[in-house]
Amino acid sequence: MRIICSVGLVVLLLVGLLRCQRTTKPEPPKKTITSAIPEPVTPPVSITVAAIPPRPIVSDSLLLEPPIIDSSGTLPPLKREFRAVWIATVDNIDWPSKKGLPVADQQREFLELLDMSQQTGLNAVVVQIRAAADAFYAKGSEPWSEWLTGQQGLAPDPFYDPMEFMIREARARNLEFHAWLNLDRATFSKVASVAPTNISFQRPNWMVEYGGRKLFNLGLPEVRAYVAGTVANIVRNYDVDGIHFDDYFYPYAVAGQTFADDATFQQFNPDGLKKDDWRRQNIDKLIRQIGDSIQVTKPWVKFGISPFGVWKNQKNDPQGSLTYGGQAFYDLYADIRKWAREDWADYIVPQIYFSTKFDRANYKVLVDWWIKNKGNRHLYIGQGPYRLGRGSEAGWLEQTQLGDQLRHNRQYADVLGSVFFSAKSLKNNLLACRDTLQTRFYQHPALVPTMPWLDDVPPNQPRNAKAAPLTDGIELFWEEPEQPTELDRVRYYVVYRTEGVRLPRTTDPRRILAIRPAEQGTRLIDRSADPKKRYTYTVTAFDRLHNESAATSVVYRTGVN
Repeated sequence: MRIICSVGLVVLLLVGLLRCQRTTKPEPPKKTITSAIPEPVTPPVSITVAAIPPRPIVSDSLLLEPPIIDSSGTLPPLKREFRAVWIATVDNIDWPSKKGLPVADQQREFLELLDMSQQTGLNAVVVQIRAAADAFYAKGSEPWSEWLTGQQGLAPDPFYDPMEFMIREARARNLEFHAWLNLDRATFSKVASVAPTNISFQRPNWMVEYGGRKLFNLGLPEVRAYVAGTVANIVRNYDVDGIHFDDYFYPYAVAGQTFADDATFQQFNPDGLKKDDWRRQNIDKLIRQIGDSIQVTKPWVKFGISPFGVWKNQKNDPQGSLTYGGQAFYDLYADIRKWAREDWADYIVPQIYFSTKFDRANYKVLVDWWIKNKGNRHLYIGQGPYRLGRGSEAGWLEQTQLGDQLRHNRQYADVLGSVFFSAKSLKNNLLACRDTLQTRFYQHPALVPTMPWLDDVPPNQPRNAKAAPLTDGIELFWEEPEQPTELDRVRYYVVYRTEGVRLPRTTDPRRILAIRPAEQGTRLIDRSADPKKRYTYTVTAFDRLHNESAATSVVYRTGVN
């Protein structure tokens, strides 16, 4: 039975409100589009940004609780940290578990991965939706993936749009959804299912056969425009949080084979570059075009790249890392340091799949190198738990390896999170890696770091927060704020709680009681409340880029009657 607040009960404590004028974020500099983007499958959407009204700000200085220091004297855990997992679909690595599963089983398996991610303490998933010029989504020109339905070009039956399903379910668990695309493959192998509508049949002159695959010839301007247009179409048609590319640009070398792009090199090299430099220029142009296509379509969508972890070895360039082995600059023609330092992407996730004991490419050496070369955007580290318990490298045979890596990351404020390869590794809990995350590093929730160059204005604060005791807890309810623009739209609410009548310290994630997606409403029941205690609650709103509003008026009430 709910008892509404009234005289005689403990009443609302309202914090004085200070009003301030919200300032409109200045428009970022316009980027120059480096080449035309093909005609999209669907017409572009017009985006209107309305005038931004003033908003109230609540001071949390009144009766603010003191900082929380545990018995060991350690600092509070991180409130902001990107925690993600790669979900690979190519060759059914992570999902679906095999080709041609019934739709109900496909969906059940994906929900299990999302539930695992949420329970592990993650806040994002990076899902491969285009592995070989194919699609795990309906609104596009490329054929359905064979790893979804068993035959490339065959639609799911009964029909559904996997991307819409995945985004909806990720949001319900407050997980960001980053769409991961492979850049260079048109076919995966000689035995792969290839539909007549695959681009390798439609545009054979765009292909180079190499290593048993048909790969895009990225020296052709029309190929780069096609890839950028594919990205723009996905961004236009789906409410993704990010677009993500991995380490495949030009292919990894295959012994005894040559990537046959001489004719293209002769035709499209107006600057007279050497071939290696020309290939790097092609990838530079493609990265810029992709970033531009995102910016002009939905400027709030993030652009991320996950390159091979080594740019150059120091023996080849004094600016390189003290490593010995493969190099993205020379082997894949990817000048990843340039992209990072010139802020062409919103985040970089170098794949540092080496242990802290590997002398030829040491994990700590590479993390430290990336911190110095990351530019002004976000740096997350690509972790490789798939290697745990395998091979001859001593570090990966130790159960403490993943924890050692994460502890090293957290020594540096510039390392803003991790992405784990892959979901199967966490699901199988290799060397207790998921247990390590849940109990040692991610035992408290973390919110995604903000990107002020995309949006730095918080949403309006929730209104009219109230509380009432129930027989099984304390009910909190509030009204959603005004949301005049897309960037003001509330993505989720965070409810903080502390014992007594002091304001919760909202900088400390240990005070987070719940993270509630906006679609689930503005009502929450705190069933963990102790009926013998008094609590103070605070509610804030977050927009799609994780800017946090001012706190609501604080509600405090005795425990359950």
